[in-house]
Amino acid sequence: MNTQQMLKTALMGALTLGFASITSTAANAADAMKAGDMNMTKCYGINAAHKNDCKAPGHSCAGQDAKARDPNSFVAVPAGLCEKIAGGSTTPASKD
Repeated sequence: MNTQQMLKTALMGALTLGFASITSTAANAADAMKAGDMNMTKCYGINAAHKNDCKAPGHSCAGQDAKARDPNSFVAVPAGLCEKIAGGSTTPASKD
C-alpha cells in the first residue's frame, strides 16, 4: 500500500468516526427529550446552521436546518439556560 492510499484510508476512517459522533450526539439529545428528561428543555432560535436537534417546518430530521438562529428549530439545553441566551425562546415562533 503506497503512502497516498494509506492517507486516503486514514482520512476516510477519521471522517466516518466524526460523522458517527455527530449523529450519536444528535440522537442522544433527541432521546433525552423523548424520555422526558427534566434537566433538558427545548430552546428555539439559537441553533447554528445544520445543528438543530429535531424537525421543524421545511424538514423532518435533526441537522437539516440550513438557517442559523431559526425561531422554529430547537436545540436541547439544560433547563433554565434558554432564557439566558440572546434570542432564545422556549416556544417556537409558529407551530408545525
